[in-house]
Amino acid sequence: MFRSSIAATVVSGLGILSMATPAAHAAGPSGLIAHRAVYDLELKDASDRSGIAGMVGRMVYEFEGSDCAGFTTNFRFVTKIDTGDSTRVSDQQTTTFEDLGKRIFRFETKSYTDSQLDKDVRGAATDDQKGIKVDLSQPQSKQIELIESRFPTEHMLDIIHNAKLGKSFFEAQVFDGSDDGDKSLIATTVVGKQQTPAKDDPDADKAGPFAQTAFWPVSVAYFNEKSSGDAMPVYRMSFKLYENGITRDLTMDYGDFALTGKLTKLEVLDSKACQ
Repeated sequence: MFRSSIAATVVSGLGILSMATPAAHAAGPSGLIAHRAVYDLELKDASDRSGIAGMVGRMVYEFEGSDCAGFTTNFRFVTKIDTGDSTRVSDQQTTTFEDLGKRIFRFETKSYTDSQLDKDVRGAATDDQKGIKVDLSQPQSKQIELIESRFPTEHMLDIIHNAKLGKSFFEAQVFDGSDDGDKSLIATTVVGKQQTPAKDDPDADKAGPFAQTAFWPVSVAYFNEKSSGDAMPVYRMSFKLYENGITRDLTMDYGDFALTGKLTKLEVLDSKACQ
């Protein structure tokens, strides 16, 4: 699962319909497969308050590794933003590593505007049985204690597991190192019924060997930890999710504006087998 920080700041059972992964793209015990996905981004809508007249971009998401050695995600999110008076290019580059067994999560995010570095956030998070301990090294060295939280790949696996069980709604505390890397968010997830691509499905044909494979429509809303009542989410994302962790047909809603992301290229990468 991925979240972009462009607004203030980008995916992770038991029985229902089978979505078998082709033998040539075998997954590990988690069911996730290594892949590189490219998405073309367009502005879906924007309020007057956003100050955005137009936006286009591209997102590249690369997921590799194995259940035993851990998973590495490389994520790049580049947008050209038109305010009507000027344009600027935003470039976010994120690398994370997650060890499912040891519950270790390392993260680094660099954010640029017009090639100038705006923010560099680096750190590591571990499960100390009482919660999550975060050791930040950038932008300043400090330690933070957070309540028990799921890391991104864990949360993706939770979504897939609940989807297979037919559980359409669940909440989780999630830490992904985004923003300043110092807080977790409440993720409220809604999973629709499994379905197969329709003829007019906008980017199903770009999914290669999975073009006709069934998927779940998923929506995840992220709230600040201290939110209560009818609080608005800080970010909302919807997508079509395959059992192997691949996502497509994205909508990223930041409140004042929303982007769509259509899959334009999918490459299945060699998986690293556990020894």
